[in-house]
Amino acid sequence: MSDHQHQDHAAGEEFWDARYRESDRIWSGKPNDVLVREAGGLAPGRALDLGSGEGADAVWLARQGWHVTGTDISGVALERAAEHAAEAGVGDRIDWQRHDFARSFPAGEFDLVSACFLHSYGDFPRERILRTAAAAVAVGGVLLIVGHAGGPSWDPDAHADMHFPTPREVWSRLELPEGDWEVLVAAEHLQAMTAPDGRPGTRPDNVLKLRRLR
Repeated sequence: MSDHQHQDHAAGEEFWDARYRESDRIWSGKPNDVLVREAGGLAPGRALDLGSGEGADAVWLARQGWHVTGTDISGVALERAAEHAAEAGVGDRIDWQRHDFARSFPAGEFDLVSACFLHSYGDFPRERILRTAAAAVAVGGVLLIVGHAGGPSWDPDAHADMHFPTPREVWSRLELPEGDWEVLVAAEHLQAMTAPDGRPGTRPDNVLKLRRLR
């Protein structure tokens, strides 16, 4: 690893650890609505949760019968996630792993790979990471990619310097072999959210759900 790469890796871990230390809980503790909707009807198997944060998605999957690998760059987040899983009685169904996806990735094949809101700051190679995620899907398995499609209603110009790809763009940039995958869902929708001042709001999100055929 070069000095520059080492610095980038350390900075990423430090940033997210500091972000999680800002409060006892950053996220709601509830699984993402899209995951519940799109994975609720799938037969449980092995699941990979990319960017698992405080563990709500991984815990939900484990409760549905999945054996889950939960991954995040933040050790602080993973410690909280493990505590939440133990409290929910599913700690033995989840393997927590710390990964900076720009540098390492969990081994193995999975029946479901979920990448919900896998966004980050700086030089984050999201497209390359998602291609690696696709390669980890077993034949017959599902790849679920959920992302923001713009700023929230109370601040639509938030992150104006970022490009939020459409489902079609995400699909194109995965560079998957023709005929190997089936598109199950490619759509944009408005997600209900609560603004910082407590008022109801929305944010445009998108979802791409694919099944590996061969």
